Amino acid sequence: MTTFPLDDFKQAAEQLKPYIRRTPTMPLKLSDDLEVILKLENLQVSGSFKVRGALNTVLSLSEEDLSRGLVTASGGNHGMGVAYAGSLTNTPTTIYLPENTPTSKVKKLQKLTPDVIVSGAVWDDANALALKDRDDNGKTYIHPFADETVIQGQGTIALEMLEDVKDLEVLLVAIGGGGLISGVASAAKQINPNIKIIGIEAEGAPTLHNSLKAGELVTLDGIYTKASTLAPRRSAETNFNIISQNVDEIILVNDDMMGSAAKWLWENAGLAVELSAAAAIGALQSGRFNPKGTKTGVIICGAGLDGLPS
Repeated sequence: MTTFPLDDFKQAAEQLKPYIRRTPTMPLKLSDDLEVILKLENLQVSGSFKVRGALNTVLSLSEEDLSRGLVTASGGNHGMGVAYAGSLTNTPTTIYLPENTPTSKVKKLQKLTPDVIVSGAVWDDANALALKDRDDNGKTYIHPFADETVIQGQGTIALEMLEDVKDLEVLLVAIGGGGLISGVASAAKQINPNIKIIGIEAEGAPTLHNSLKAGELVTLDGIYTKASTLAPRRSAETNFNIISQNVDEIILVNDDMMGSAAKWLWENAGLAVELSAAAAIGALQSGRFNPKGTKTGVIICGAGLDGLPS
């Protein structure tokens, strides 16, 4: 599977429309000769784009699936999306978080569901616990990036972005497990085959970058970034295949670049974003990626406090 039909994304958009926000775009001048257009998913109902995929999946479940309760593992944002979906459908929800999840996100999740378990060094460890809970207790597991309906939900961002900015030439997308960029790239390339999709990944968690370089899915030995939502040790074949065919380049940025960009966004645009949401701005400001006069968009994927100076 290297893509999904465009109609799948359109159907997801219709299903989600009553429950989520159509987030705005905003032009932002980064320097005298560089202006980008932001897609402000930090203003989404759950604080990030993740609710699109999570809710699209939960709304597609049968009554039997819902009756068993929901379980997932998350760096925070996907958990918020699943918890929001659980509250909408009156479904008990259990969220497993790794220990590197920002405290602010743990507290937000605890307001939505009492079943928040913080355990494991990184997402992969928390995910193993979520899968055990599924197997032991029969709960319905919602994958944060590899489920087809999750990817289709995330891709609805591209429908909105390219409707609002029809002449967009380049779109920068942060990469964690790869669900966001899989959906966005798949939908965007069908709308405009000439658009360039650039992935931005953390140097300390180059999961997809290294996989593409190796020509196969790889598992990282460790995670060395504070951007916890960009930090699985392994992606999935579905995402790897879509990204291989639809993403033009993956750029790596370090934590200092993301932190500097997050601070700049707060001080110059009034946007409080997590480190991962500042990754693309960090790539532009550091010169790791130069759009060379093209009309460039950036998905600001989530709100957060971890990117702000203490």
